[in-house]
Amino acid sequence: MKSIAKMIDHTLLRADARNEEIQALCKEALDAGFYSVCVNSYFVGLVAKCLENSDVKVCSVVGFPLGSMSTAAKAFECADAIQNGADEIDMVINLASLKSGDDDACRLDIQAVVEAAQGRPVKVILECCLLTPEEIERACRLAEEAGAKFVKTSTGFSTSGATVADVQRMRASVSSQVEVKASGGIRSYADAQAMIAAGASRIGCSAGLAILAEESKQA
Repeated sequence: MKSIAKMIDHTLLRADARNEEIQALCKEALDAGFYSVCVNSYFVGLVAKCLENSDVKVCSVVGFPLGSMSTAAKAFECADAIQNGADEIDMVINLASLKSGDDDACRLDIQAVVEAAQGRPVKVILECCLLTPEEIERACRLAEEAGAKFVKTSTGFSTSGATVADVQRMRASVSSQVEVKASGGIRSYADAQAMIAAGASRIGCSAGLAILAEESKQA
């Protein structure tokens, strides 16, 4: 059975994270064979250096964690992250435009980041805990229309994280061309397996090592 490691974005997004913690995160990812290391854009250059000549990707969040900054600011942050070595971008959707019913503004916000990513995969964080089922479905459609590669459940910094129901709804709301990333509160192998069964193809978490340890016991 294929290991779950290659589905994990090994994540550290705390505001008080230190350089040595990020370096340790990268070493863990290299040793474990995780898909990527996901950090705030400030750390992208450091992560790119740590992961140089490896197959572990560099993932940067953009507009994190609120998504409420201007579209121009998000696009600039994305372009800067790409220049510093990011391979993937996880952006937070503009919740204000979505909830106000301004679908064009919401779509254009995502599209600007997709364009700034210059062909790199963009994952759109919906923050499902703040959305109605209808808003989740609409956000998924807008993300796909804007060219996003993934829709993602949560930042992990709001009122709750990923749920099986949200992942199932998101999977049903996009075509096979768009993938689903589950993130937020995934702390065990059982949690990760439940998200994968619901339709997620990528897992964002800080508990990747614990999940792999549990997986090894199941083998």
